[in-house]
Amino acid sequence: MGMEESRLPEPVPALVPYWLNAATEGDRGGQPQPGDEGTSPCARLAQVLLVEDNHINQVVALEFLSLMGVQARLARNGLEALTACAEAAPDLVLMDIQMPGMDGLECARRLRAQQRDGSLPNFPILALTAHALDADVAASLEAGMDEHLTKPLDFIALRSRLQRWLKLPDPS
Repeated sequence: MGMEESRLPEPVPALVPYWLNAATEGDRGGQPQPGDEGTSPCARLAQVLLVEDNHINQVVALEFLSLMGVQARLARNGLEALTACAEAAPDLVLMDIQMPGMDGLECARRLRAQQRDGSLPNFPILALTAHALDADVAASLEAGMDEHLTKPLDFIALRSRLQRWLKLPDPS
């Protein structure tokens, strides 16, 4: 029996995860993008795209990101991730490897190709997977990922890794 949405706890309003939704996401026109000069850290929350097909992993990761003070969007596979990045480039992508439709390795290759041709700005892509063998790490890096994180997610480890790439708000 699945958990009904009406039974989910209400998130803190200032830290609500930003779900992938074309109707609300459409135009970020005037918003600063990664690397913009003169943008103070408090001007906007870091934008993270979580690419994950497993509902439980989505809930855990989005809650962690919310607690870290980042704005998160969700894509459920590589195809949705490509669309989300084209609509509004994130500051960072957390990419699952095994997903239906298009896996994370192929998606990372395509995102990096779009960055090379100038159709997307550069942003880090971090693999987020249960696969932890040396060959898995090598495959992630070869596909263009910047780092390889393993599941299950650990809040402190995730925060530490994200701080390498993003300016996170100080924990209160």
